[in-house]
Amino acid sequence: MLQTQIHNLTLKNPVLTASGTFGYGEEYTDFVDLAKLGGIIVKGTTGEHREGNPYPRMAETPSGMLNAVGLQNKGVGYFVNEIYPKIKDFDTNIIVNVSGSTIDEYAEVARKINALEKIPAIELNISCPNVKLGGMAFGTCPNSASEVVRAIREIYKKTLIVKLSPNVTNISEIAKAVEGAGADSVSLINTILGMAIDAKKRQPILSTITGGLSGPAIKPIALRMVWQVKKAVNIPIIGLGGIMNATDAIEFMLAGASAIQVGTANFIDPSISEKIVDGMAEWCEQQGVQDISTIVGEIK
Repeated sequence: MLQTQIHNLTLKNPVLTASGTFGYGEEYTDFVDLAKLGGIIVKGTTGEHREGNPYPRMAETPSGMLNAVGLQNKGVGYFVNEIYPKIKDFDTNIIVNVSGSTIDEYAEVARKINALEKIPAIELNISCPNVKLGGMAFGTCPNSASEVVRAIREIYKKTLIVKLSPNVTNISEIAKAVEGAGADSVSLINTILGMAIDAKKRQPILSTITGGLSGPAIKPIALRMVWQVKKAVNIPIIGLGGIMNATDAIEFMLAGASAIQVGTANFIDPSISEKIVDGMAEWCEQQGVQDISTIVGEIK
């Protein structure tokens, strides 16, 4: 009923956890049966160790949150040697979010991840608004987006998902560009550039001044962009942005997503991803839907 296909990647169900909100999966084993999820997208991985941005780097906002973590991680070498052995036998799809400041760095990470037998896909992050070099810069122009995707496509032989930035004028153009460069799927949207101010101190709350807005506040924008991209490309779409329950997930699929990611909701309820799987199954039973893929893009 819930089995979903993203290129060569078979998911038990359409529910994935979003990079940066679920650690490496290990952190959530007390709350979630990982085997019940379609997959886990682990935190952003770069070529070298990154400390991320200075504190404070998170702030609550109405119906959402801002983050400016800045891709804090210990680098791809640490992931390969220390993390991969611990998570490789999880009974779900493990997908690595690949980030970088240069095409060479993206390529280095992709090459090393490509060699790991039990990582069937990567999510190429060309859309992060919290790093000063690379990241969103690659994802805001069709030419630069296609350039980095084409370079990784030559190296990476498994399922290649490209994460798109909403901080652009026309997201459909970016989606078409990465499809043409060899992307097997696109995920959207990443966070929206935002800002929070402390009126008493008369200064920005985040150390970086701006950060990425996520949570329910961005859901209407994310739905609109998924719907637009669905009309522009032929590759599967993974939708995210403010998904808090099963109804939200179904709405994204009706807009055109073949699968979804749960992000900010994990911070509110660590078991929410599993609850969303159960809720989607219940919805299918109530609606008489035998195959959830039949509802993709079926908005009337």
